[in-house]
Amino acid sequence: MNKASTKKTFVLDANVLLHDPQCISKFPRHNVVIPFTVLEELDKMKRLPSDLGRNARATFRFLDSLNKLGKGNLYQGVVLENESSVRVLMEFKSDYNSNFSLAVNDNKIIMAAYLLFERGEKVVFVSKDFAARIKAEAIGLQAQDYENLKHAYESIYKGIRRIEISKHEIDLFYKDGHIPFKDDGFRPNEYVVMTSPEHSSAVGKYNPQKEQIEPLLKTTSLWGLKARNVEQRCAIDMLLRDDIKLVTLIGPAGTGKTLLALACGLRKVFDEGVYSRILVSRPIIPLGRDIGYLPGTKEEKLFNWMQPIYDNLEFLCESSGTEQNETMKWVMESRKLEMEAVTYIRGRSLPKMYMIVDEAQNLTPHEVKTVISRAGEDTKVILTGDPTQIDNPYLDQNSNGLSYTVGRFSDQKIYGQMFLDKTERSELAALAAEIL
Repeated sequence: MNKASTKKTFVLDANVLLHDPQCISKFPRHNVVIPFTVLEELDKMKRLPSDLGRNARATFRFLDSLNKLGKGNLYQGVVLENESSVRVLMEFKSDYNSNFSLAVNDNKIIMAAYLLFERGEKVVFVSKDFAARIKAEAIGLQAQDYENLKHAYESIYKGIRRIEISKHEIDLFYKDGHIPFKDDGFRPNEYVVMTSPEHSSAVGKYNPQKEQIEPLLKTTSLWGLKARNVEQRCAIDMLLRDDIKLVTLIGPAGTGKTLLALACGLRKVFDEGVYSRILVSRPIIPLGRDIGYLPGTKEEKLFNWMQPIYDNLEFLCESSGTEQNETMKWVMESRKLEMEAVTYIRGRSLPKMYMIVDEAQNLTPHEVKTVISRAGEDTKVILTGDPTQIDNPYLDQNSNGLSYTVGRFSDQKIYGQMFLDKTERSELAALAAEIL
């Protein structure tokens, strides 16, 4: 088969470049086309202070650097090291159908792809906007989502497994504090629920270096909080281990992800003094209709976004056995609890912190990379969220930063993951999570 006949032409939508500015170089041995309308879209966003603005500027810098390669130009095509070629397309089909309005930029981009399709190229329209993909497919184009920064949620690493062993082995585990167990399928910091036919059971953590299962840390209640199921027990164990620097907690609403992370943070900062401060951050993405701009200082604006964190903190202060108002006041006045929007973390260096990023499923893979790379010496990072509940219009349960992090870090010895699937908030919350 002729090599040229297998070459495809990938036409990129603006949202793909805003998602990953390096995507241009990730189609080896194929043609990459950027319609002129896409550049106009990026030009409108380049001054935004958000990640969209930064990614737009990064895209322009990347395209500008291609001109210095000396291997063609952006009109005819620049050949990259991976044997792909990149070019900007100035034209689009203007007479397709009177109902296909060219006043809409998305339609112009689709028509640019259609023009190449008419010329006989094997066109693939790449967009993170499912509506744009549907329109492209409706006129006969092949369309697909950008797959590079993805990890399948359906096959996501759970962080815990169940095995059946003999009652004698479980008895030895309790007696010796460990049992030998060799299994190449185990990942670092994976937890194990051991059961026997005689209904004996035990919970441990696999140590791949010693090839054995070891017991969990002995813990008392955390500010009045106790684990309600085995997954929560394991989550608390990894949250309290200082050698596990990155933890992800995934699960539906009410499973205790944020509450467990905050309780362990209070133990580590206020009781043990291992970390200097707790930093809690959330992406500023509203659920449903936004209520518009909020008045006041940055702290006053953040108060409303951070209200779920305050709710959890009030619950823990109330459960700690002391006067709630006095404990809450002591925590807030200690200046050891800081709350910050993800937007303002970029550029900071955060040493010796216990860092919780809530609702991390609304972050892109690049945003998560930015957050984790802020961690300084002796900092622990916890990402919590539910990839099935995403408010970002260009992310799904596979392409969000939380799922991507689990997929990329699962084999690292400083990483731990726990999938919490049992709602403990209330009977109503558990029923809603199940049937709605």
